[in-house]
Amino acid sequence: MSDFPSSKFERGKIFAKTGFDVGKNYAKHYLKKSVSRKKDKADDLHDLHNENAKKIFSEFTKLRGTALKIAQSLSMDQGLLPEEFSEVLTQAQYQVPPINKALARSIVKKELGDYPEKLFDEFSADAIAAASIGQVHKAKLKNGQVVAVKIQYPNVRDTIKNDLKLAKLLFKRFIKGPDVDEYFEEIQERLLEETDYIHEGNEIKRFAKRFNTEKFATPRWIEDYSSRKVLTMTFIEGQHLNKFLKTNPSQEERNYWGQLLWDFFHKQIKYRGPIHADAHPGNFLFKPDGRLGIIDFGCVKSFPQKFYHKYLKLLPTHLDEDIEEVKRLYLDLGIIRENPSNPKKEEQFFQFCNNYANAFALPYKKDTFDFGDEQFKKDINTYARQMPLMNETRGSKHFIYSTRVHLGLYNLLMKLKAVIDTRESRKIAENAIYYYEGNQPVNE
Repeated sequence: MSDFPSSKFERGKIFAKTGFDVGKNYAKHYLKKSVSRKKDKADDLHDLHNENAKKIFSEFTKLRGTALKIAQSLSMDQGLLPEEFSEVLTQAQYQVPPINKALARSIVKKELGDYPEKLFDEFSADAIAAASIGQVHKAKLKNGQVVAVKIQYPNVRDTIKNDLKLAKLLFKRFIKGPDVDEYFEEIQERLLEETDYIHEGNEIKRFAKRFNTEKFATPRWIEDYSSRKVLTMTFIEGQHLNKFLKTNPSQEERNYWGQLLWDFFHKQIKYRGPIHADAHPGNFLFKPDGRLGIIDFGCVKSFPQKFYHKYLKLLPTHLDEDIEEVKRLYLDLGIIRENPSNPKKEEQFFQFCNNYANAFALPYKKDTFDFGDEQFKKDINTYARQMPLMNETRGSKHFIYSTRVHLGLYNLLMKLKAVIDTRESRKIAENAIYYYEGNQPVNE
């Protein structure tokens, strides 16, 4: 098999093997359950999910590309796959082995017209990062500018449609609901954008205009050294979250960086533009000059105005504890059903979602909030584990990325244990709602 299996046959064989192995593991579990009088232990099911998640990660790592991205999108913070899958599949952000050096060189030559050692003054043959769709090399332009060169794995874009088809067959044992196809279509749209590095370059330009400030730093796109499959941008120096935490930072330092993360998220809402939709630790850098570095603009989401307005309105409605308006918004967003077959179960589900959202809104209720509060972390994690729609698609397909961003932010802040000033963010949310309703915003 090649370094990157790109044919339908090679990839289909790996998908089939993965599906067979996962199915066999679950079949053994349920057969054992049917012949045993002993009740299922939670630990047994946890171990089973964990084993299958590792199997999928192991096999999909061979596939790289869209297979890993699909699994991540369905598992990360969505409640569509068991939580053990999220724990394992987040490794795809960091632990994917790079393609061999010769193949990387040949991709650069094909895309940019010459080998990297001739195009650049310096080029690191070893990748400094490798993820699901591509890997990054550090280099230096002839003018001395240090850059990051992202090289896309071969034929990734060509595998999207077929990988999605095969992934649906594999994951249908976990996911139910009438909107499954819409969810996969949404993932496909984002993947098509994420595998177009010209599109990402333009997003880098867009964000650079607004977020290269005294607080934030984004790369600049080097268009002359880029193509749809090779992306060159200025290099951003800094520490990732995990490395920063190993320095045993003070509470003041935790609060400082946490506030920048919080402000970046809310300023995107203030600017009413596309949202950086990949809020995981690898995409943020704590720079020596005190600025927050934001990298990787492949997954940037533009939300339809109708959805975005209702989504933004959820927060103040929950803060006002207007239960009737909450229910109306939930109906409009497809979270609950108007004429359910089981009204009692649907009401229980509504109460669960309402309580979960109220917990989620807690940071906005006071002027400051401590994300190091262990009870808050416990409550959020408990709600996620008890999600009764587990394995069922509910609500707009756009929730895939809106939830991913917001929960991703919370996870970052809980790891930092940061205390955040939320006053400005509440005002931003209020102004955004006024804007979408066609009114004049209140004073910012």
